[in-house]
Amino acid sequence: MKKAIFCVALGALLLVLYVSVEAQQAKKVIRLGYLSAVTAKSDFSAGIRSALRERGYVEGQNLIVESRYGEGKNDRYAEIAAELVRLKVDIIVVTGGAPLVQAAKNATKTIPIVVLGPFDPIETGLVDSLARPSGNITGITNLGGELHGKRLELLKEVVPMLARVTVPYDPTIPAFVRSVKEVLAAAARGLGVTLQLWEVRGGDDIDKLIAAMGKQRPDGLLVPSGALVRIQEKRLISFALSNRLPSIFDLSDAVDAGGLMSYAADEAATNRRVAYFVDKILKGAKPADLPVEQPMKFELVINLKTASQIGLTIPPNVLARADKVIR
Repeated sequence: MKKAIFCVALGALLLVLYVSVEAQQAKKVIRLGYLSAVTAKSDFSAGIRSALRERGYVEGQNLIVESRYGEGKNDRYAEIAAELVRLKVDIIVVTGGAPLVQAAKNATKTIPIVVLGPFDPIETGLVDSLARPSGNITGITNLGGELHGKRLELLKEVVPMLARVTVPYDPTIPAFVRSVKEVLAAAARGLGVTLQLWEVRGGDDIDKLIAAMGKQRPDGLLVPSGALVRIQEKRLISFALSNRLPSIFDLSDAVDAGGLMSYAADEAATNRRVAYFVDKILKGAKPADLPVEQPMKFELVINLKTASQIGLTIPPNVLARADKVIR
């Protein structure tokens, strides 16, 4: 009898302890730091936040997101990274190029960092290897620059007479310079296309670029997603529409906004992988033990409304390859 009573009492005690632990875990609020190279208006964190919700991290319940934006100014990166470290966030998510990731790495050697950006993490010295990144950084490199040749090929398929293509880019970021002057230039030579490269160091350069395109009348516009260019992206889209200029981008939301086409890593899939890394780390995994990933799926997005507006017919063989068509 005494043994039975003891067992019941022990069971009750364990149940109380279990409920208490569960309650404490349920109440734990994660403080996530989010660093973006662009502005709040041109940010693309909505997909990441949605992917985090799918994994049970809900803002206002068990998640607080502290966001900081570089606004395309490299000299702000160290400051905003340091702000997140002072807030003692549990983890930092960085969306942007290598300079922003480097600023986060310089700011902390202990807070885990999950990155999503168009750069080679080994070439830039951010990790030792993709399989064993070491340190406190892991995440996804989305092969932005490496796909410029494919983007130019698509633009040429859509505009067979394509001869001159304007390309705005940020000359202060080595990865962008290499992707434009090496990868894209090689593709252009093979396709018989002349590139009109335009350095963008600030908003004034976009004004000059738009004025120059109005005079030079290029046959196409290829837009990399550097922070400075992205902040002014809507102006470029508006110019392309009003001047019947075919355009291709490396982010699909530019096509949603009126751009003609985009070819890039599947954004929904990469957002889900960012959430995966965050979840694994918050549950105890070390960034050094999580291999840096490269995207496995790419998508072609075409805006037929824009094609109609600029008087362009998309060839059936290109349209058949599209993963998403805006009608």
